[in-house]
Amino acid sequence: MLVIKREVCGYCGACVSVCPKGALELVDAYLTVDPDTCTECGICSGICPLGALEVKNAE
Repeated sequence: MLVIKREVCGYCGACVSVCPKGALELVDAYLTVDPDTCTECGICSGICPLGALEVKNAE
């Protein structure tokens, strides 16, 4: 599961541009993730300059 730390996110859109599945979108002032499209690859969390994205494994 991709977790967005909204209190940390600067809404720069860097993650949106690198998502290979197009699962991330900036809507108004919020970053959203489509859980049906997201493959939890972690590319977005690696590119985020603020560390606002984290992939957590479902247990």
